[in-house]
Amino acid sequence: MRSMTGKFLLLAMTALWLMAAGMRSGEAATIDDVRLWTAPDHSRLVFDLDHSISYDLFRLHNPERIVVDMRRTRLGTKSIDSLPLPDPVIQDIRHGAPSPDVLRVVVDVKEKVQPRSFLLKPMQGKPYRLVVDLLRPEKGDRNQSPITAQSTSHEVVIAVDAGHGGEDPGATGPHGLQEKVVTLAVAKALARDIDAHPGMHAFLTRTGDYYVPLEERVRLAVRAHADLFISIHANSSRDHYVKGASVYMLSEKKASDKVAQILADKENAADAIGGVMPQEVQDPVVNEILVDLKKRESLNSAQILAKDILHDLGKIEPIKYPKAKSARFVVLTEPRMPSVLVELDFISNPRRERLLRETRYRKKLARALSQASLTFLKQEGRLVVAKRKSPRAANRTYVVKPGDNLWKISKRYDVPVADIRQTNHLDSSQLFVGQQLTLPDSNS
Repeated sequence: MRSMTGKFLLLAMTALWLMAAGMRSGEAATIDDVRLWTAPDHSRLVFDLDHSISYDLFRLHNPERIVVDMRRTRLGTKSIDSLPLPDPVIQDIRHGAPSPDVLRVVVDVKEKVQPRSFLLKPMQGKPYRLVVDLLRPEKGDRNQSPITAQSTSHEVVIAVDAGHGGEDPGATGPHGLQEKVVTLAVAKALARDIDAHPGMHAFLTRTGDYYVPLEERVRLAVRAHADLFISIHANSSRDHYVKGASVYMLSEKKASDKVAQILADKENAADAIGGVMPQEVQDPVVNEILVDLKKRESLNSAQILAKDILHDLGKIEPIKYPKAKSARFVVLTEPRMPSVLVELDFISNPRRERLLRETRYRKKLARALSQASLTFLKQEGRLVVAKRKSPRAANRTYVVKPGDNLWKISKRYDVPVADIRQTNHLDSSQLFVGQQLTLPDSNS
């Protein structure tokens, strides 16, 4: 009898749970917020939902429209009419109810676009989100920074990456300052400083408040033929007294320490927060990314660049870690260019947040990064300046040994790296053991 009673209670509880679940699944979802992000190559609509939904998306022509039908969904207090329209892609947005249980959103577009949509699950304080991307036809390089001119073949190109953006605000200070705002402002100031130097040209991976996937940032830099990659961020901590800048680079194997690993995990998770299709989010641990000499050379150069950045930032602000740390950062995995990630300061510190809000201080930070880049490029001999040669200059022959690089040879024999590269017609800084170099006379 007791056994039958227990089974009855179990069945009753299961039935109640199924009824509750059915009621929940039958409830209409509410759109709590709607946002619009405009990027050079697409516009993105994001709908915040209190639970998951099913939906259909299709196109209509003459005129061009994108239609999203959301089943069992209703608008909350946030109105679609408050969106900043029109934008380069979207002319207007309307909504209605073609049937009692369907919310229809109609997007009037200015040109034929390729729609893409996906539903994101809740994570890190974000609710369910329906993301609708409207991809523009490819017409030249829309990602080129509008504040910089096209580089010429002899210029050194520096890719400046403003961390986060769009759906991903990054860290937020105690008084509401968002990391994405600081990084973009400093990145633009840095780009202007770089472009002011002869022989140097800046390329911004993002120029506005929108999100660029981590691997796409790297691809953009490669397409721009970047020689350096500097990713700009602002750190945060539960301890509001922590302050200071730090610089990170790619690690060969594992992170240099737990602090670097935690930061890499946080930065590599940006795609999921910023809104990337689930199948496009890559494993941040990239296998076999450091297998040839070019990658080794890039890491060595990144270490020198990091040291120069810490030196120049240290002139205007405290430094959290005096040496560069390393971990597997997705944005630093390109082997063809030295890449570093700079944490400007701790935005979680109220005093540092106040400084990071100031335009004057942001320009100081940008100037320090620009000066460090210039120092590095001169050390590496990448900024070649024409120099008069003595007709009686006595050249020497040097055979490259294990562990040698141009910077070490330059210091040892007091010969500028630029002169060594120019004399030996070197297109890169890569050297091979046993290679013979002609060293011009240091007084020439």
